[in-house]
Amino acid sequence: MNFQIRKALPDDVSSIVGLLREFAEFEKLTDYLEITEQKLSDALFGTDAFVHCLVAYRGLAPAAYSLMYPNFASFRGQKGMYLEDIYITPDHRGSGLGAAMLAEIAKLARSQGCERIDFVVLDWNAPAIKFYEKYGAVRDDQERRFKFIDDAFVKLCS
Repeated sequence: MNFQIRKALPDDVSSIVGLLREFAEFEKLTDYLEITEQKLSDALFGTDAFVHCLVAYRGLAPAAYSLMYPNFASFRGQKGMYLEDIYITPDHRGSGLGAAMLAEIAKLARSQGCERIDFVVLDWNAPAIKFYEKYGAVRDDQERRFKFIDDAFVKLCS
């Protein structure tokens, strides 16, 4: 299959939000989906933009997207890219698009001076875990992900 993978443009935001909705449904997380086209546009293209996005199209149809942003691993002293999302539409899974997207993510990270890519996979998503391990991803079962959100975040700020 022929895919065009490239950096997202402002005209892609609506399609990316649509793919985000699909991804949230796949992960059973639609209750947490609050993204708007404006918020995504600001993160990707606004004055303080810090998020990178790749999109893949097959013809005019969006087939995949990835969102990532810089991070830093203090103990190793490594600049990295945190892969927040990579989503391939169901009809394009198994086509090689995931591997192609992963390669483009790595090239983008390297072009930004990164030495690593960090990400989280839901424990029930065995196909994704198998996919990443196939390409050499190292799993760390000792780390636990935490977050301060909503009221807890507001309380910390006050």
